Amino acid sequence: MPPTTPRDRLRPITGRHNPLLKDLRAVYAHGNLTDDGCFAIEGVRSLEEAIRGRVRLRAVFFTDANDAATHRLTQRLLEQIGHKVETYLVPAKLFHEAVTTDSPQGVAALVRPKQSMLEDALRATPALVVVAAGLQDPGNLGTILRSAEAFGAGGVVTTEGTVSIYNPKTVRATAGSIFRLPAMTAKLSELIPHLREKQVKLFATSSHKGTPLYEAPLLQPSALFIGNEGAGLPRDVIAKMDATLAIPQARRVESLNAGIAASIILYEAARQRGSK
Repeated sequence: MPPTTPRDRLRPITGRHNPLLKDLRAVYAHGNLTDDGCFAIEGVRSLEEAIRGRVRLRAVFFTDANDAATHRLTQRLLEQIGHKVETYLVPAKLFHEAVTTDSPQGVAALVRPKQSMLEDALRATPALVVVAAGLQDPGNLGTILRSAEAFGAGGVVTTEGTVSIYNPKTVRATAGSIFRLPAMTAKLSELIPHLREKQVKLFATSSHKGTPLYEAPLLQPSALFIGNEGAGLPRDVIAKMDATLAIPQARRVESLNAGIAASIILYEAARQRGSK
């Protein structure tokens, strides 16, 4: 007989050694992709953003918390999830152990990332792309992806030494932008010549030295390089930039948060390009 309600689709997981649950737990523990290339999301908003973004869901996990609110939530989400997607019911204790978030909402999923190329990120006219080179904080990287989408950038590229785009904390900080904005990884040694070939201008950032941001020539195809939170960009990378952009400050502070600095420059690029 076919399922009579959406909840009848849920397959029970009773032990912590279930392979998919082990994958979910490993992603949250180590911040990496699964062996078959999936990343993890948690929470109602993230799942609904993934569904709206038409990303492929490998598996969705629901807690077996037995209360009316959880039942209504599970029912609502199952109605949005394609019938070919595997869906599971997990004991609350095992669910909480797997996702490790402070206040889990009772739903998590393994998701297949969209495959993007640098050309996807350069399709905007004029091109605008953010390069994260050595960022370590997943919250900063997530903020950059979110601001990049908000202010019209074509995509975000991460290079060696940067926290994974698919770290669960990064994914959460993007607030859904990860499902819509082209994002990819590349080696600096290959990325910079490729951007040069496409006639994209390369800009570094600085809190104090360089071209004042309001004078920055951001109407042309541009790549904004954001370096490590503490050390910034390596000297050999800075030497390859066309200019360094300085964000004017009303009161001088030692440095700006990397995510905030990128967001300010992205806003200025959008302003110069006439975004409304």
